[in-house]
Amino acid sequence: LAQELGICCFSSFFVAFLIFLCKMFSLAPRSMRVASSAVGRVARRSIATKSGTWMDGPKAFETELVHAAVEPEPKSGAILTPLFLSTTFVQDSVETYLQKGFSYSRTNNPTTSALEKKLATLENGAGACAFGTGMAATTSAISATMKAGDHCVITDCSYGGTNRSCREFFTPMGMEFTFCDFRDIDNIRKAVKPNTKLIFSETPANPVLSLCDIEEISKVAKEIGAYHVVDSTFATPVICRPLDHGADMVIQSLTKYYEGHNIMTGGAVISKDKELADKVKWVQNVHGNIMNPFAAFMILQTSKTMGLRVKQQSATAMKIAQFLESHPKVTKVVYPGLASHPQKELADKYHRNGLHGGMLWFDIVGGSEAGTRLMNSIQRPWSLCENLGATESIITACAVMTHANMLKEDRLKVGITDGFIRVSCGIEDTDDLIKALGIALEQC
Repeated sequence: LAQELGICCFSSFFVAFLIFLCKMFSLAPRSMRVASSAVGRVARRSIATKSGTWMDGPKAFETELVHAAVEPEPKSGAILTPLFLSTTFVQDSVETYLQKGFSYSRTNNPTTSALEKKLATLENGAGACAFGTGMAATTSAISATMKAGDHCVITDCSYGGTNRSCREFFTPMGMEFTFCDFRDIDNIRKAVKPNTKLIFSETPANPVLSLCDIEEISKVAKEIGAYHVVDSTFATPVICRPLDHGADMVIQSLTKYYEGHNIMTGGAVISKDKELADKVKWVQNVHGNIMNPFAAFMILQTSKTMGLRVKQQSATAMKIAQFLESHPKVTKVVYPGLASHPQKELADKYHRNGLHGGMLWFDIVGGSEAGTRLMNSIQRPWSLCENLGATESIITACAVMTHANMLKEDRLKVGITDGFIRVSCGIEDTDDLIKALGIALEQC
């Protein structure tokens, strides 16, 4: 009985103590109560977090470059997306066909699909398709939006392969193309026809580095019910995301800055909405030009450092452009970061964080012959070859390399002379690159 009375007394005392605490808390200042609640919530939230889970909220672009669409492999914990070198995928039954999402690698492959998801995230699109080359991406974007009898207004200065595909591949199929100077929006309006279904821009343009007003061109496209596709290879999403400025599709030659190491070729079309992304995906499946999984695996890795590389390449390009602009043997330098660029205001409008890319071009005293002599005498670390956006610095003779398939009169009209010198800055020491350029210039 004494023991039971003791328990009852303790229980009564404990209940009274709890009531006292509740009253004291209700009388405490509101700030103390809020702080106490906040501490409690933080404590509970801290206890609830778990290694391997993502924190709440959006992630910065630099973080997405590394982690977007990449999760540790469930069974082994491998930190990288596995390379699935498999043509076909076993189904559990006829009734559950495609339940796992994959059947045949011409349509979808887990590694390639991971890259496509990453591309859509980085470019802020609803969906992406990865192709074997940049030209496969370009022809697929046109095929997805045009048919016989349709018309396209396209920039008169683009990658040479784009120009040729329109003239020699699509035109014989009954499609029509009008090439015009996209620096003036009125030129585009004048070129529009009742059957215009596509407006194709490229900014910065390869190789002359002219710029397009993406928002204004997108407005024109919407007014006439056409699509606006932008080749943004020179900019990359590090510098500009055309889908954020009203464009419907963006083309990337993944061979360039995304891959960035002169190892793999690739291309991509990223679409603003799912309906358009599905159209491009259908074309990809019909053409059978999907990116192979090994290339996709490599680009999943190399793209992680794209932000770091583009920043370094942009800084190097600016210093080289300034060096060339002050050199007595150089007659013209074009780089979007220079105050002398005729569209500097447009460059500052669209290029984020003061970055203007790793591409520039210049002319020297003596014209085409002197330009050719410079390219023939340039020493390492420069390399005379095609491609751009890689870790290695490259000088390209566009007239005989990247733009040789343009009509000569069209090439000269936009300023691509026989001695046109295109420069792609890599990540080597800037002073070494400038020194080699100086030696070559002295011989011209």
